Amino acid sequence: MSFVRLAAIVLATFVATLPARAELRCGPFFTDHPVAAPQARVDMWAVNSQNRINFQVKTVPYKALFFGDSIIERWLLPMWEAKPVWDANMVPRGVLNAAVSGDRTENLRWRLENGNLDGPPPKGVIMMIGTNDLGHGRSPAEAAEGIRVTLQRLRDQLPTTRILLLGLFPREMYPNAPLRQAVTDVNKLIQTCAGDRVTYADIGGVLLEPNGQLSIAVSPDQLHFSGAGYQRLLPKLDPLIDQLIGKP
Repeated sequence: MSFVRLAAIVLATFVATLPARAELRCGPFFTDHPVAAPQARVDMWAVNSQNRINFQVKTVPYKALFFGDSIIERWLLPMWEAKPVWDANMVPRGVLNAAVSGDRTENLRWRLENGNLDGPPPKGVIMMIGTNDLGHGRSPAEAAEGIRVTLQRLRDQLPTTRILLLGLFPREMYPNAPLRQAVTDVNKLIQTCAGDRVTYADIGGVLLEPNGQLSIAVSPDQLHFSGAGYQRLLPKLDPLIDQLIGKP
């Protein structure tokens, strides 16, 4: 038997033993534009946050990584009294805040490939990303496709980890506001991504008043949330995280 033939047989045997790629059940969500390639951020805030996460995943014990943008990262900040809510509920559960303000889906994909997953594999991942895609002028289908591709990247890199995919939280005050409606459209698409090791949950409705408005008390800038806003999420979010990684 020739060396080339033997090498081919060995390679084929090796490939046959690899686990099959876990494809998502959703999408692709067809758009007029290709999904943006993974892209690094160069502004100082983002670089510092990226470095923080890369350091913490190697030095801080955790059970779950919470990936996202400023909606999640600002939960760590004392502004609007949000940090005490994080410290009281997420820290005891072993949830590490792995969010970077201003990130779009392509920025999160770059982070996943450049250090944010270099620590021990988490028992669970929570992900909410995409509102900045909408704010950047992308259509709901484009934002949803960016979320889907990012979710697939997570599944590829963490094939045995369970993932909680959160629907985007409401933004703007009134139900008929353009970005509020765009959020709803995105969530209708990405909810179809639930399946093997992926749970989808849309819990943002608890942030709204009975008339559908997003109040200033809950969201002072109609995008980010106060401590009172994050507190509203806990009766929905805490049980989902406990189902994902176990009770603290």
